[in-house]
Amino acid sequence: MIFKNSLEFAQSLDKQDPLNHYREQFHFPKHNGKDIIYFTGNSLGLQPKLARTYIDEILKDWETLGVEGHFEAKKPWWDYHERFSTQLSKIVGGMPEEVTVMNTLTVNLHLLMVSFYRPTTKRFKIICEEKAFPSDQYMIASQVRFHGYKPEDAIVEIKKRPGEHNFRTEDVLKTIENIGDECALLLIGGVNYYTGQVFDMEVISAAAKKQGAFVGWDLAHAVGNVELKLHDWNVDFAAWCSYKYMNSGPGSASGCFVHKKHHGLTDIPRFEGWWGHHKKERFLMAPEFVPEPDVNAWQISNAPVLSMAPYLASLQMFDAVGMDAIITKRNLIVSYLEFILNAVSDKIGADFEIITPSNPEERGTQLSVFLHGYGKKVFHYLMENGVSVDWREPNVIRLAPAPLYCNYTDMFDFGKILEKAIIKQ
Repeated sequence: MIFKNSLEFAQSLDKQDPLNHYREQFHFPKHNGKDIIYFTGNSLGLQPKLARTYIDEILKDWETLGVEGHFEAKKPWWDYHERFSTQLSKIVGGMPEEVTVMNTLTVNLHLLMVSFYRPTTKRFKIICEEKAFPSDQYMIASQVRFHGYKPEDAIVEIKKRPGEHNFRTEDVLKTIENIGDECALLLIGGVNYYTGQVFDMEVISAAAKKQGAFVGWDLAHAVGNVELKLHDWNVDFAAWCSYKYMNSGPGSASGCFVHKKHHGLTDIPRFEGWWGHHKKERFLMAPEFVPEPDVNAWQISNAPVLSMAPYLASLQMFDAVGMDAIITKRNLIVSYLEFILNAVSDKIGADFEIITPSNPEERGTQLSVFLHGYGKKVFHYLMENGVSVDWREPNVIRLAPAPLYCNYTDMFDFGKILEKAIIKQ
């Protein structure tokens, strides 16, 4: 498609967009009485209007039923988490019995590493990416120390080449090959939070499995954003937060995946709790743990239904739309945003650099831009003029036009505001 930097062209794209009406199903913060341009769905998605209905339903059941809401509510609380499995499995490419919702992201990664980081004298190393999201760095280092190893000995970081912004798949594969049978676990963020680069999860997973390692993925920036086929890729486990592209609200419940081949095992290391006990026997209060036959064996506590309700509300939209349609719009709107950025740069000679890969197969709903010579002044101008963007040190803004609620007119309007921001510097 040949893009144009004009309001009329942007509006024509909106008229042709089959997802454009979903914008009306979200609450937007306002600036001078108008919806802001919201580019921070990679940090916290907007609130679906349906979320309040789902929360109010639980509050009403609690009000009128009390404890009996566990079984008598319209959506009984005791199996609330099971309502996610089928719809969410389509988004992550798993089987329904492989997907559940519980806890929060880093908590789930810690719990899953109990099962899938089992170091031995020879096989004790973890491969991850350099400068992973800090929570992953802290989590992995603490797990290594817990098992009696030093992080500098047990953690192997895949590095970018000097002067390059993104990881090369061949370098990842070479690292896996070099570590070989010393690798106990590969655990990487499927989409790099800083640059927006999407890793080739299928190829990387296969290479690590070939070396006999367990494979896990932190999919915080991937779920609801990129195509995933966790079951077919033979991934052992994955976890993700739900408050970014899945729009579930701040700090809401995390999703997790455990491959079917690990289900039904009574000897697998696992921290166990009441809600992982087989539901048919859970209320018999027996002293011996009998695991659920699926991923829910990793559940520990009863479902935080008030936290999960907005997630379920958002999931209804994702299920109605489907990931194919979301990805189709994602590719077009991100390409149009890239065009707008380059058009502004060419028009006024701005010195900024898009560090996200240009290949649509290697990026999701995010463009990260180096603001050479402009710094936080541009960031602050954008924020003060109705554009919600994200700043990352030392000099990057992240722009994430979420397909369900961002439109093409937003991209054009952003270009005009960005142009003014740079001229004023």
